[in-house]
Amino acid sequence: MKHLVTLLVLAVMLMASPSPGAPRTKKSSVHAAKISLVHSKTKKGKAKPKTVIKSKATSDKPTEDKVTLVRIDKSDHKLEVVAGARVLKTYRVAIGIGGLGPKKYEGDMTTPVGRYHVTTRFRPLYHQFIGVSYPNDEDRTRYAELKRQGKVPPERGVGHGIGIHGVGSRKLSGIHKQEDWTHGCIAMDDDEIDEFGLLVPEGTPIDIVD
Repeated sequence: MKHLVTLLVLAVMLMASPSPGAPRTKKSSVHAAKISLVHSKTKKGKAKPKTVIKSKATSDKPTEDKVTLVRIDKSDHKLEVVAGARVLKTYRVAIGIGGLGPKKYEGDMTTPVGRYHVTTRFRPLYHQFIGVSYPNDEDRTRYAELKRQGKVPPERGVGHGIGIHGVGSRKLSGIHKQEDWTHGCIAMDDDEIDEFGLLVPEGTPIDIVD
């Protein structure tokens, strides 16, 4: 009787164990299906690398369109945005009522002449105000010499706060350029300063000539 029970137990165990060539159990099939589904999702919905949106004034432009210089001609009332040997944009501008020649000291109402750079930018001052790095070393040397000669009014410094800016009113677009009106800055229309601000990054050289 004991031998008979042992044979029955062995028979049950053999029936429960699949042969090497038998199909996988239901659990294995479900597991395989899950792997297949995950693989399919990975293929179809594979995570893409994040796109970093860069400033239009920096490295997303083709090399030939990267701004290398801002050129301002006071006599022609013209500002040019230059990329290498090409002029990308040209704007008519108003300048300081002090006229031609270099800026000598604070309050002379003259737009400076020389090599400068784009610095900071502010809103909503004149809609948008883009700083110019006046004074440079040449301006300081000139000022010191004029002061030594007694040609600088009392309590006047070399000056500061020069920039390229809008007017703060679209109603004045174009009209304000009919005559010079600034205290030494360079003025454009509001929509122009917005465009200019997108084109020109900080650090861009600025050449101002008479």
